[in-house]
Amino acid sequence: MNIENILFIFASIMAVFMGIGAIVVRQKAAKRPLTMKKILIPPIMMSTGALMYVFPYFRLTLTEIGESIVMGIIFSVVLVVTTKYEEKNGELYVKQSKLFPLILVTLLALRIILKSILSMSISPGEIGGMFFLLAFVMIVIWRLSMYINLKSFKKQQISSF
Repeated sequence: MNIENILFIFASIMAVFMGIGAIVVRQKAAKRPLTMKKILIPPIMMSTGALMYVFPYFRLTLTEIGESIVMGIIFSVVLVVTTKYEEKNGELYVKQSKLFPLILVTLLALRIILKSILSMSISPGEIGGMFFLLAFVMIVIWRLSMYINLKSFKKQQISSF
């Protein structure tokens, strides 16, 4: 077994643990109301990961950038459509979804499958760059949707007074 196979297996195992962590964090977050800060901080903090593109090993071709963006948009649609909101005590909450863990596990499985297929023709650095861009696009679109919903909720609250 070569080092690339070992790294692939290690990265896949870490992705599973990160997915489990995301499920736990998401379930805890659903117990607190949405705020602009809670919506905006994750994509801002994640954006620092774009510094990887400083190194040639992670740089992408225009085709790879396009593919990553399109896949990020497709995956974000699943998140946007399945994210439901509820009002409690004059605050907006993300409603806990029984589907969220299933969706996350499905996206994780797709990620692992795509990564194993792509690793046959694309370097690990480019794959890392592609999956970062895919995840970033997905998170930004999902958080933008949350922002729009929160703004609409706040506007509706003001107009009902």
